[in-house]
Amino acid sequence: MSRFLASIAVTLKPTVNDPEGLTIASALHNLGFAGVAGVRSGKLFEVAIEAASADEAQSLAEDMCTRLLANPVIERYHCEVGEEDPEEG
Repeated sequence: MSRFLASIAVTLKPTVNDPEGLTIASALHNLGFAGVAGVRSGKLFEVAIEAASADEAQSLAEDMCTRLLANPVIERYHCEVGEEDPEEG
């Protein structure tokens, strides 16, 4: 078994109102970042997975997303799996 690291980003779908993103965008404008056109907030999960292959780790991570980490009605997710850095373990 190898150890993999899944980086999973969960964000609201574009059609879902994002009050946190609007608040952050307003705060950035107040700080002088006039070029900010919009902000969407989200969550980032880093999940260490022990699996026989990267494909199996990807499949497990996708299953985690659909069953728990993302609400498919209002959220979308993007998942990338790579080998875990042994120094970060």
